[in-house]
Amino acid sequence: MDTIQSILIVDDERFYINILVELLKDKYKLYIAKSGEQALKRLSDNPPDLILLDIMMPDMDGYQTCKKIKQNLEWNDIPIIFLTGKTDQESEEKAFEYGAVDFINKPIASATVLARIKTHLALLNSRQTLEQQNKLLEDKISERTKEIELTQDAAIYSLSMLAEARDQETGEHIQRTQKFVKALAKQLQLQPKFSEVLDDKTIELLFKSAPLHDIGKIAVPDHILQKPGPLTAEEMVEMQKHTLYGGDAIKNAEKLSGSTSFLKFAREIAYSHQEKWDGSGYPEGIKEQQIPLSARIMAIADVYDALVNKRVYKPAFSHQDAVDYITQQSGLHFDPELVDAFIEIKADFEQITLQCNTHLPD
Repeated sequence: MDTIQSILIVDDERFYINILVELLKDKYKLYIAKSGEQALKRLSDNPPDLILLDIMMPDMDGYQTCKKIKQNLEWNDIPIIFLTGKTDQESEEKAFEYGAVDFINKPIASATVLARIKTHLALLNSRQTLEQQNKLLEDKISERTKEIELTQDAAIYSLSMLAEARDQETGEHIQRTQKFVKALAKQLQLQPKFSEVLDDKTIELLFKSAPLHDIGKIAVPDHILQKPGPLTAEEMVEMQKHTLYGGDAIKNAEKLSGSTSFLKFAREIAYSHQEKWDGSGYPEGIKEQQIPLSARIMAIADVYDALVNKRVYKPAFSHQDAVDYITQQSGLHFDPELVDAFIEIKADFEQITLQCNTHLPD
């Protein structure tokens, strides 16, 4: 059953109120106000679907009433039709300037009033229906986007776990480095130099792409990847190719699906996280600002984690020894500004390590 639509009649003349009530009572739910102030009170109690508004009223005229209605965000979409004895063009233009949707002269013609009301209520219904449909569509898109993001996150985690498993490391390495990257990026965000490039959305993308930093290790032979002792020069060359393998794999994904911010950061991190500030890293030997910021952040996160955790080729360093090493490598391996930021939150790095290694909640 369709809901009966409501109309607020605002007029200080009983004669016209009676005419309108008689004309509309069988079709609409009606509210009556004899002044602008009373109209605003009626609106507060029961907002109507449409307003019929006289212009010439004492104290607050129709223009002032219309202005106050349109200034209220809860009421400004209610269509207002002026019914007035003022017939000059200037009054009509002023009515539309104040936000009216229509202007009908008194004495009123019943057929005209009914037709105009029907038209504007139909337009209101159409707009409301469209807004509801848009809201439903936005909700569906948002839900679908979340599903895609969850699927993407699961795929990223699975791929990164494959790389880590072949390197005899654990899922905790992924979690730790992700959180290191996020913590360091958040600290840098506090600085004017980095605040614009490291907004919240970018930091979240860095967090999600960080697990792919060693994805290229999947293509490195087992006898090299899992070797317990030092690598030969030839083996080291092959091991270093994991940055090329990872970068190329993500680059190919960009060709297939189109480049996105996520894939851009993932490619930068996979390809350049082994570069060094002084240019002595690999695969290209680029230096300083030539190295993407995402990769410079990842470099500190990755090295810190490698130092404080046991590997087949080394025992675990203490937190302080790892901090000392990174500090000593400022301007050599690492960006000095990033090292300064790391030192500011070094306790956070230690806490993240403890939480992830003991499966404590955040």
